[in-house]
This record gives sequence, C-alpha cells and structure tokens, in this order.
Amino acid sequence: MKTGEELQAAIIRTERGLTIAGTRMTLYMIMDCLKAEWPPKLIQDSFNLTEKQVADAMKYIESHQEKVEAEYHEVLQQAEEIRAYWEEQNRERLAKIAALPPRPGKEALISKLKSWKMKLEKAA
Repeated sequence: MKTGEELQAAIIRTERGLTIAGTRMTLYMIMDCLKAEWPPKLIQDSFNLTEKQVADAMKYIESHQEKVEAEYHEVLQQAEEIRAYWEEQNRERLAKIAALPPRPGKEALISKLKSWKMKLEKAA
C-alpha cells in the first residue's frame, strides 16, 4: 500500500492544478474519464500513461476525494465561463462567416449537402 508521501510524489501541483508527475495530465482529465465510466485500461491507453500512474492517480483521488471533487468542480466552472466568453466573442464573426456566399466551384457540393440535410430531416 502506498504511503501519503509516495502518493504526493506521484501527484504534484503545477500551475495547471493537480497533475500526474512527469506528465501534462491533470487529475481533472482523469476525473472526466471516471465520470464517463471509462475503465482504467482505456484511460491508460488513451493518455499514454503507465499502469502505475493510473493506479496512483485513482488512489490519490480516492484518498483526497472531497478536495479533488471541489477543485474539479471549480475547473469545470472556469471552463464553462471561458467557453461562454469565447462563444460570445465569436458570435458576430461566425454569423458573418455563415452569411458569406459559397466559394466558387463549391456550388455542387453545397447543393448535395442541402439535399442530404433535407433527407435526414424527413427521416427524423
């Protein structure tokens, strides 16, 4: 069983938050996967982590659950605020882009896409 000191060495605090030592992976990314019910092997393979790194991260989350959950919710809230900010900043620009006429030579493609969209809407 790992001692608190060994877990502290495996999980470090960086400017990005709680991070798996030697990686750029935060515990919040691992929490996203755990909330989505990913098995440890999928987490390991998806983020190119070792079995030990995943086990240490999960053990740290388990032993510091309240603290990690609180930070995780803060990170989610900050991410939502940032997303909303940039969505608002880009709303006008995206509307202008959407209103542009199709590029020359793309008319056939646009027509085909519209017909597929109509077929999908009828099927729904």
